[in-house]
Amino acid sequence: MPRPDPRVRRHLAAAAAAGTVLLVASGCGFLSGEGGGGTVDTSDLDCSPYEQWADTGGTVDVYASIRDMEGDLLEESWAEFAACTGITVQYEGSGEFEAQLPIRLDGGNAPDLAFIPQPGLLQRAAADGHAVPVSDGVRENVEAGWSEDWQGYATVDGDLYGSPLGANMKSMVWYSPTYFADNGHEIPQTWDEMLELSDTIAESGTKPWCVGFESGDATGWPGTDWIENALLRTSGTDAYHEWIAHDIPFDAPEVEEAFDLADGIIRNEDYVNGTFGGVDSIAVTSFQEAGLPLLDGGCAMYLMGSFYGAQFEDDVEVGEDGDVYGFVLPPMEAGTEVPIMGGGEFVVAFDDRPEVVAMHEYLSSGDFANSRASLGSWVSAHQDLDPANLADPTDQFTAEVLNDPDTVFHFDASDAMPSSVGTNVFWTGIIDWITGSSTGDVLETVESAWP
Repeated sequence: MPRPDPRVRRHLAAAAAAGTVLLVASGCGFLSGEGGGGTVDTSDLDCSPYEQWADTGGTVDVYASIRDMEGDLLEESWAEFAACTGITVQYEGSGEFEAQLPIRLDGGNAPDLAFIPQPGLLQRAAADGHAVPVSDGVRENVEAGWSEDWQGYATVDGDLYGSPLGANMKSMVWYSPTYFADNGHEIPQTWDEMLELSDTIAESGTKPWCVGFESGDATGWPGTDWIENALLRTSGTDAYHEWIAHDIPFDAPEVEEAFDLADGIIRNEDYVNGTFGGVDSIAVTSFQEAGLPLLDGGCAMYLMGSFYGAQFEDDVEVGEDGDVYGFVLPPMEAGTEVPIMGGGEFVVAFDDRPEVVAMHEYLSSGDFANSRASLGSWVSAHQDLDPANLADPTDQFTAEVLNDPDTVFHFDASDAMPSSVGTNVFWTGIIDWITGSSTGDVLETVESAWP
């Protein structure tokens, strides 16, 4: 099924065509309400879902790492809320979010709300006194909408500092069903079968894997996903959580074993790197571009989060019989537990003005989850998310995996570690590793940086 055009403004199209709603473009996206630079006539909108925040007004600055088309979809998802409440939402998506947010906080230039994808960074913002605990309304929404595990990621010293937003699966291997079918390949059910498949593809003259670790100031994070998935498969859940908590050191044998497992694929010159070059090219290949050679046979597989579907053009068919789709990274042995690693964002407030509280309450509601989901390329773990709103096959696949009662879900380890390690020296260490540093040297460097 072709992906729906995400640039269509579904909710406000009819009203806008009639001239009853004016959305004013800014440098950061769309502003709604009087503060957006134009008048808004909400007579043709159903504002009843937003009645509790009626006439709030004011301006809310939102800062996140979500940008480009995904940022546009976010702004579309809250456009009705903004129009009906008179709140101007000024959104900024940045590729340097992880590096710049701490600088802004320490410099007294905090946004009103930030969408933080790392519990470690959230905990730092709370411990440093920058973040404010959630309002009673947000707390009620979170307790009703998410499991205790999700709540725990945003809790610091007994206080809730954030509400979950989106969710993703990062144990997903993208592939081309057409390429697999044309060459008689089957989806591997074990790690060894995946290696055998990689050997077969390599012998045919195609590099079986595409890999890209470049991501601006966040360069390196895709590499940590490889290590985390490997550790879950070699040592299991207990060791994974002990590693996050530093109950075992970063350079423990279990972690070295995970690096060695990943090494067999992503530092294997026979396997990588699609059309981009050899192993060294991984460090400078952007994760956004890395998976695109799947479409023309430039590579056969690409480990990347479920959110990657947004990188494909609208005429690319995503599905089991389409141009691209995904399978779950297999376990070491058939019939064993398949660990799922993933992540998401948490909405964190740095001010408690009424308009900020109102916006946070809406973002923590089931209404927002369904509004955003209906636009495609997004999944939430909110218990009120209606599966009927997930038209995109990737979203359906992700939701099916995440909601499977047999799924054992693990939050991204580097995001859950202290930010000085998980989203700093671990990221830089993985780049050192992929460009030639020994596993032992990298593990020792990261371990020595643990606070």
